[in-house]
Amino acid sequence: MDPEFFSYNAIMQALRQSLRQKRLDINPSDRVKFAKQLLPQVQNIVNFENGQKIALYLSNNGEIDPKYIENFLKNHEIITFLPILDDKILKFAKIGKNFRKNRFGIKEPISTDIISAEQLDILFMPLVGFDQDKNRMGMGGGFYDRTLAFKKHQQVFKNPKLIGLAFDCQQVENLEAQDWDIPLDAIITPKKIY
Repeated sequence: MDPEFFSYNAIMQALRQSLRQKRLDINPSDRVKFAKQLLPQVQNIVNFENGQKIALYLSNNGEIDPKYIENFLKNHEIITFLPILDDKILKFAKIGKNFRKNRFGIKEPISTDIISAEQLDILFMPLVGFDQDKNRMGMGGGFYDRTLAFKKHQQVFKNPKLIGLAFDCQQVENLEAQDWDIPLDAIITPKKIY
């Protein structure tokens, strides 16, 4: 194995662990406050409309919780989806009342209304770390990057619009983008929009 590749992976793994710990260390009352601050930030750059298909995620392992965005969408009768594992990619299932846990212990909706990422208008994504250039570090499984690989071949902006959600403490100075990384359209934190 290439020693440079091994060294890069070790550095990225250490950074990923450090950032995951930072978000886990946020106290519960701040967690709620920051989650509430996301909705007005999102409303600054997104015009929600009936008929749109929007994907969120269920907060897991310390991720910032998009539940206030979800409640807003539900109150405005906008169709909302959650990611479900389909081998090594993600599909998106309409949110209902019934859930099951996937192989990583993450809850997924049980639904027959399942679509692909190409059918979404907006995809809100969790992340572990980010930089000011909207580079995203995920959990390391590559599920979002594989699922969104089709975006690499789009010549002009097309759906879905990709928006990362994070705590401000998850920002790092620089993340080196890899060939397989899919750039985000925006990253939203409680305090800033990138």
